[in-house]
Amino acid sequence: MRALQVRELLPDHAGAALAELPLPRPGPGEVRVRVRAAAINFPDLLMTGGGYQLKPDLPFVSGLEFSGEVEAVGPDVDGWAPGDAVVGGNRFGAMAEYTVVPVASLRHKPDALNWDEAAAYPVAYLTAYVALVRCARINAGETVLVHGAAGGVGLATVDLAKALGAPVIATASSAEKRAAVARLYAPEAVIAADPGFRDEVKALTGGKGVDVIFDPVGGDVFDESTRCIAFGGRLLVVGFASGRIPEVSVNMPLIKGFSVVGVRAGEYGRRFPERGVENVAAIDALAATGKIRPHVHASLDLADWREGFAMLERREVVGKVVLKP
Repeated sequence: MRALQVRELLPDHAGAALAELPLPRPGPGEVRVRVRAAAINFPDLLMTGGGYQLKPDLPFVSGLEFSGEVEAVGPDVDGWAPGDAVVGGNRFGAMAEYTVVPVASLRHKPDALNWDEAAAYPVAYLTAYVALVRCARINAGETVLVHGAAGGVGLATVDLAKALGAPVIATASSAEKRAAVARLYAPEAVIAADPGFRDEVKALTGGKGVDVIFDPVGGDVFDESTRCIAFGGRLLVVGFASGRIPEVSVNMPLIKGFSVVGVRAGEYGRRFPERGVENVAAIDALAATGKIRPHVHASLDLADWREGFAMLERREVVGKVVLKP
């Protein structure tokens, strides 16, 4: 089978290349999936150089999430059969014509999504759901400020927030991205996260500020976000794409009555397995009914993986890029 294999941990993905590998065999409790699409995520890029916290034994095949069809089942597998349309996630192995995963990593593909969309939604929408529903405990009508709204997780958060009945103010770094976010999901406002955005946010909310802030950027964006959050608001820390981990003086949340909440969707599911199952079921149900729909920026052949990686590195992607093995 054709696969994107990482043989050495080197800068600029120099240790990764397409390879012809033996067809993997499913073991007990595993299935082999014919991959139809595999989404590219930033951890995939980092793992090729050893820059991610997970460091698989070499060599390994890249790829966190995929859609496809069950092609073979191993011993002791119930409830799955060849031909079943599935989506799934594993810590690596998806960027290949076939992948073997434990049955716990699979779920049925929502009929409303095509292969590309199905590969693009599991990780991003799970993060958005844990952030908004579990961590922020959002109520319909509460206003959400989504930073980095053009990214895969940010765009999913815009989509999910609207599905939950929350007005959305979105920020994105360029006029092109802001236009794309507005066209795709029609939030109440799309603005630049330039210095001084707090004044625009306050004007848009009648001086009250926003109830929930989704921040995967950190740095100066986090600092200014503390100035436009409403009393009783929840500031969700999702990541630090700016490169600077910010700090907050605790008198700020004391005086303004807001909470700073860390979001780790995967860890949440591991800590609370029953809730983790509920989270997945919730986003699957929303996808199945068409209430959420991921946006695929580009669909490329697996042979063009370098261009797909470069799109993310150039930060030009709105939504997700998928590879077709």
